[in-house]
Amino acid sequence: MHCDIYKFPKHSEMYVYIARPDYPDDTDEIKDWLGVLPKDLRKSLGEAKFLMHLDLAETKKLARVDKNEVLEKLNSQGYFVQTPPSDVLLAQAQARMKDSQDKRYD
Repeated sequence: MHCDIYKFPKHSEMYVYIARPDYPDDTDEIKDWLGVLPKDLRKSLGEAKFLMHLDLAETKKLARVDKNEVLEKLNSQGYFVQTPPSDVLLAQAQARMKDSQDKRYD
């Protein structure tokens, strides 16, 4: 299974994998690959930046996510969302809270 991976500057360390089951025969026309995402999710993610193309058949394992889970989601819904680890989410939330408190008393 081939897929494209996108990152979102608005969401640090969040990645979206988009299935490309017909690659390379699906490159004849320009497509909106992110169109498989639910509209609300896509809107909340903001602007996408293409990161890389990946052949999961050639990849032994992925850094922060189970390869089999990614394959299952790509096959069933056409995309997989990799969220940041919980420690990163906690640090981001704490930084936003501190920032908002600092601005409150400026």
